[in-house]
Amino acid sequence: MTVSILNYGMANLRSVQKAFEAVGHDARIITTPDEVTSAERLVLPGVGAVGDALAHLRAQGLEGPILEHIAKGRPFIGICLGMQMLMERCTEGGEHRGLGVIAGDCVRLDVDKTHGLKVPH
Repeated sequence: MTVSILNYGMANLRSVQKAFEAVGHDARIITTPDEVTSAERLVLPGVGAVGDALAHLRAQGLEGPILEHIAKGRPFIGICLGMQMLMERCTEGGEHRGLGVIAGDCVRLDVDKTHGLKVPH
């Protein structure tokens, strides 16, 4: 099984690739809309700020092919920032329109409600 990991400029690609290889899957890094369209299994990783990540995706013409991949019911996973981008709206660092795959908002945790506990990342 080949897993395609999308490089849009804001991801920990080698870590994700090594994880899939460690469990016996072929993992390739892709960058273009055409590669997303032809991917059997797609991974959307991410590290950084959600607004910047969405801007990178959209500037590279990747939003449509990602949404098409998901709509066709092909295997897909968003990791970290990749999962956040799937929401309808994200409020980290301002308000950003997400990809709209998952209904709801991705909001920053209220520090006052964490009772002084650090949230793992």
